[in-house]
Amino acid sequence: MNWSTHASQRLDEAGHRSGRARRRVVELLGSADCALTALEIDRRIDSVGRASVYRTLERLEQLRLIQRVDIGGDSAGYERVDASDHHHHLVCQACGCLSPFTSEKLEDAIAAVGQSAGFALASHDVVLRGTCADCGDA
Repeated sequence: MNWSTHASQRLDEAGHRSGRARRRVVELLGSADCALTALEIDRRIDSVGRASVYRTLERLEQLRLIQRVDIGGDSAGYERVDASDHHHHLVCQACGCLSPFTSEKLEDAIAAVGQSAGFALASHDVVLRGTCADCGDA
């Protein structure tokens, strides 16, 4: 079952009303490669009110179907929780672009830190901040 179908079923089971706005937000998040801000979601979906976008994001986050990614300032991105697509983020502090990355060495190091501390890790997020190549060349 894909993430969008799973998320829609979980929302239905939790008693949340199904509608076009909710379906379009879920489908967009399900097809996104990385986190999107609420404003990006609002801009990409025509004829859906911003309040509906925020309400859907809030419900998805409450059900732990999406997670917030702090991208600096007052901005946050939202992306689906999907164990098959675990990645981390590079955030440009100049333009705000968000890029996903994966690293087996980083995953090994995080596991080693948890193990050496006697800590059972449930999850982790890594956000690296800096300047992207486009902004660094400007």
